[in-house]
Formats: sequence, C-alpha cells, structure tokens
Amino acid sequence: MEQQRPVVMSLAGLDPSGGAGLLADIKTFEQHRVYGLGICTALTIQTASDFISVDWLSLPRILAQARPLLATETITYCKIGIMADVQSLLELVRTIKFLSPGIRIIVDPVLKASAGHAFHSSIPRQVWQKLLPELYLITPNYHEAMLLTGLDDGDAAAKHLSAYCAVLLKGGHHHVRPGEDTLYNGSEEHRFPAGKQQVYPKHGSGCVLSAAITANLALGHSLPDACANAKAYTENLLSSHPSLTGYHYT
Repeated sequence: MEQQRPVVMSLAGLDPSGGAGLLADIKTFEQHRVYGLGICTALTIQTASDFISVDWLSLPRILAQARPLLATETITYCKIGIMADVQSLLELVRTIKFLSPGIRIIVDPVLKASAGHAFHSSIPRQVWQKLLPELYLITPNYHEAMLLTGLDDGDAAAKHLSAYCAVLLKGGHHHVRPGEDTLYNGSEEHRFPAGKQQVYPKHGSGCVLSAAITANLALGHSLPDACANAKAYTENLLSSHPSLTGYHYT
C-alpha cells in the first residue's frame, strides 16, 4: 500500500482545453505523486490557441470552496493563478494564511493569456507591494516582472521584487538568455539554463512550472532543487508534441 501523499492546493481558472489553469495543475500534481485539491477562481471560454472570454468567481465563492478543505487537510504549500484583481488576491492570500497558519503560497502572476488576452487593464503596484511579503515565491516572466515594477529591465525588476519574497524569473521571453530561468532568493541567485531537447511553445507552460514547483516543495525539496526539477518537468512537456497541447509524463 502506498504511503499517504502530501496534499497541495491550486486556486486557478478552469480552462476547458485542459492546457492551463486548474486542470493543468491537477495533472502536474498527479504526475508528481502529490494529492491535488482544486479551487476554481474563474471560468474561461477558450481553446489552446484562442481566448474568448472569462467569468470571474467572486472572492466569497472562492473562499467557500477553500474553507472546508483548509479546515480538514494539512496543506503546507499552495499555488494561486488568475484572480479578478490583485486586491482580491491579497485578501485571498491573507485569509488562507489565517485559516492555515504556516502555509507557504506560490503565486503565478498571470497577467496575460498565452493567446494574448490581457486579464488586467492596469497594474496597481502599491497593492502588489503589500501582497509580495505575504508570499513564499512569485514566478513572473520577463515582461510580467517589468509590469509589476515599472522597470524597463526584467532582471532588474526581478531583483527588486526579491526584496519582498523569492522570485523565479522565467526565461521563455528573455531577450538575451532565452529559456534560462533565474531564482532570486534573498542574497542567493541560481540560474537554470535551457535544456538541450527540442521544445515547442505550449499553452499553459507557466501554470505547469509553478504547479511542479509547488509539488516538489511539498515533497521536501529545497527551493532551488524544486525549481530545477520543475523546469526539467516543464521542458518534457514542451518537447512532448509540436502542437500547443502538451502531454504530462515523468
């Protein structure tokens, strides 16, 4: 009989195509042999290539899903994807930490869908500054880091953000070192170069990466090792098929 698995939680949008958001997170958790709980934050209408619309769930409805699970399960790590606005995200994070003291929260700041749809018309940086110290890790890409800080250099932006929490700067959009991720964790800096296998653009790859980090942390890996393992897992997904749909396997 298998030993009980660590329990992790994803709070994310429900993407019917299965490539991103809640469904992608749960697939990733299962492949890592952790037990995934799923809280829906939004309902999207989309395919792997086209984003059509989104219906946001209210914060009370999101918390109604989460409260009984946080009360009955021991959850040490959770990740959060898209939310309607950063003020709701801040309130969500603070409530989760109140209900489950000691929980560590990873936020994937999804500001734009892979198909190009912008989820937010403005970036309230003052609210983000309140949110960041509440987090264990944030996983922006190069452009998201610049949007969150107002700086015109993604590396400098990530370093700025790391004054508040650990930051994994994803390198998929890096103009100098494409594919290289960088972890800024206090005074430490870890670089994870791109792998050697052929990869293809994938809808939802950022969701998969942050979910894989969450799973690795729950399994007891250090943050640098969790990021390295998650990058390898995501690269396997990116190399699994030339279409926008990727296949999960370990």
